[in-house]
Amino acid sequence: MIALKSAAVQIETFDDQNLIMGKAPIVRAVFEGRDISPLWNGLFGRISADVTDAAAFLDVSILLHAIGEEDRAALSQKAALEISRQYRVRNGRGTGLNVLVFMTAGDFMANTPIEFLLEDSDTNLLLYYVDADTADLKDVPEHDVAFVAVGESAANLAVLVNLDRLLRHWAGPIVNNAPRRIKALSRDGVAEALKDEPSILAPPAARLDRAVIERLACGEIEVGAILAAKAFPVIVRPAGTHAGKGMEKISTRSELSAYLSSHAEAEFYVTPFIDYSGTDRKFRKQRVAFIDGRPYASHLAVSEHWMVHYLNAGMTQHEDRRAEEAAWMASFDNDFAVRHAHAFEALHRRLGLDYFAIDCAELANGRLLVFEADVAMIVHSMDWESVFPYKKSAMRKLFAAFENALARRAARVNSTPL
Repeated sequence: MIALKSAAVQIETFDDQNLIMGKAPIVRAVFEGRDISPLWNGLFGRISADVTDAAAFLDVSILLHAIGEEDRAALSQKAALEISRQYRVRNGRGTGLNVLVFMTAGDFMANTPIEFLLEDSDTNLLLYYVDADTADLKDVPEHDVAFVAVGESAANLAVLVNLDRLLRHWAGPIVNNAPRRIKALSRDGVAEALKDEPSILAPPAARLDRAVIERLACGEIEVGAILAAKAFPVIVRPAGTHAGKGMEKISTRSELSAYLSSHAEAEFYVTPFIDYSGTDRKFRKQRVAFIDGRPYASHLAVSEHWMVHYLNAGMTQHEDRRAEEAAWMASFDNDFAVRHAHAFEALHRRLGLDYFAIDCAELANGRLLVFEADVAMIVHSMDWESVFPYKKSAMRKLFAAFENALARRAARVNSTPL
C-alpha cells in the first residue's frame, strides 16, 4: 500500500535541493523573449559551487531544451538523474494536492506537460523519474494522487512496459494508469484503433523500413501494396519524429527518390494525403484535450499550407484567424463538441485513457479527421494576452478541469487501474 497524506500538509519527503523551478516559468521566460542571462548565470553558479546540485542540473536541462540546445540539454538532464530521480515543483502557495508524477528522461515531448496544466494551481508536483530498469517503487514519496506522464515514443516503449509491471498492483488513487494503452498511441496504433469508427477518419499509417520505401520509389511496387490508398500523393515522415520534422507530401516516385536522398533514417511512416482544406482553400487544425472523457478546446490554427502547426500558421500576424479561433473556443461546448459528440465518445472509449489530447480537423462531410492522439501533446497558456485575450478563459477552464479530475481521483478510497 502506498502512503498518502492530506493535501493541506506540505511535502517533507524531498530535500530543498530537489526543489526545481520546472518547465512552466523557464519556458515562459524564453517564449516571451525575456533576458534569461540572470537565470543562466544563477544556475551555473550553483553548479560551480556544488556539482551535486541535481535541481540546478535539471533546470539547466529545461532551459537548454527551451532554447533548442537538445544535445546539451540531454547531457545536463543525464547528470541530474544520475544524482537523483526525485524532484519537486511547488506551484503557487503549495497548499494544494500533492501529485506524484511518473516521468522519464527526454525532451518536452517525452511526458505529459503537467507543469503547464497545473501552473496556476497550488499543487506540489513530485516528479519521480523511471526508466526501463527501475526495479520497484518502494521509495515513492507520500502523496494524494499519482499520475502517469510517460508518453508514447520508440524511446519510451521499454519504459512503458516496465511501468505496466510496476503499477499492476498499485492500490492508491492514480490517473492514466494504463501504460499499455499509452504504448498503443503510435500513429499506426491510433489508426488501427479507430479504423472502423464511422464518425472518425484516422488515415491508415504504414510503418515501413527503408527498403520498402525504396521499392516504391523505383516502381517495383505500387502505393496500393502498402496502403489502402491507391495512388500518390502520400505523406512520408521518419518514424519517431514529431512537430512535422522530416514530414513531406510526396506526389511522384521521383519526389520520393529525392526525399530518400536527403533522409537517412531506417524507418518511415507513410499515410495517404487527405485534403482537409475548406472552401476558402485554407487548412484548419484543432487541438482538443480530453479529461475523464470530456473534450476541452486547446487551440485552432488556420493556414494556407496543409502542414499546420500553431507557431507557423501566422496566428499572431492575422487578426481574422485569431477571430476565428476566438469564436471556435467560445462556442466549442455548444457547437464543435456537439457536432462531434459521437466521435469524441468513441475516442474516449477506444483509447481508454483518463487524459489525452488529439490533433484533428473537420471534413466537409462532417467526419472528424484525426491526425494523432497522445498524452504528451503540449497544452499551455503562454500566448501573449495582449494578442490572444480570448485564450485565457478557455485555458483556465481546461486547467481547472484537469486539477478537479486529480482531486476527484484523490478522493477515492480505492482506485481501480484500467
